Amino acid sequence: MASEGVGGDHEYTARELMVSAAAREISDGDVAFVGMRLPLIAFQVAVSTHAPNATSVFESGVVRGDAAEGFIHTMCDLPNLNRAVSTTRMLDVMGRLARGDIDVGFLGGAEIDRYGNLNTTRVHAGDREIRLPGSGGACDIACMADRTVVLMAHEPRRFVERVEYVTSPGHGDGGDWREREGLPGGGPSALVTTKASFGFEDGELYVKSCHPGVSLDEVREDFPWDLRAKSDLTGDAGGAVETTPEPTAEELDLIRTFDPDGFWTR
Repeated sequence: MASEGVGGDHEYTARELMVSAAAREISDGDVAFVGMRLPLIAFQVAVSTHAPNATSVFESGVVRGDAAEGFIHTMCDLPNLNRAVSTTRMLDVMGRLARGDIDVGFLGGAEIDRYGNLNTTRVHAGDREIRLPGSGGACDIACMADRTVVLMAHEPRRFVERVEYVTSPGHGDGGDWREREGLPGGGPSALVTTKASFGFEDGELYVKSCHPGVSLDEVREDFPWDLRAKSDLTGDAGGAVETTPEPTAEELDLIRTFDPDGFWTR
């Protein structure tokens, strides 16, 4: 596993691997609704490498077509505003979302279930209810972006058969649920954790690749259901699972340029 300070050809952290995997989910020409933390760095890596014509949209109203000239803790930091395409209002960028202008949106969550539904509202620890930050704009992104990419730490407590509260809908109960409910966006297309990358088939989560040094059994044992792998879907049950590509030297250099002290990635 690419744990802190460990890698294969290069040394990298698990979060740096997540950033490179997330960046590859952005295609050239995409309009990406960028959230906080790792997506801040992932967009900058994407637009500096394989997606020079991508555009980032932030909930605060900022729209950028390039990397910020300086480290950004949050979307409203001055380097993210400087030379932006526009610094408009939240209403304007949410209007773009409602118009169907967003190709990919990034989300996080405290819990995710087998159909990609996310809970960021409340969880229970024994008899104690813990209130979480809630939706913000996440539910809007989950409903209306063409596709969404979810990033979260790989912890068994986060993977549940059904989320306790649906803050941001994924694929509901699978199949054509989103179409039946009239949701215009395509729903989650990828989940990237600190151990593996996942896709969705017929609305249900499956393991697409394991990060270097992580076995499929290690990934599966953290889930409370019989988690499928890509080989199960291709008719090659029992076949070898793919390995997530490591960050390239160029990607690592960029990640450490955009996050020089490792605030988000160490």
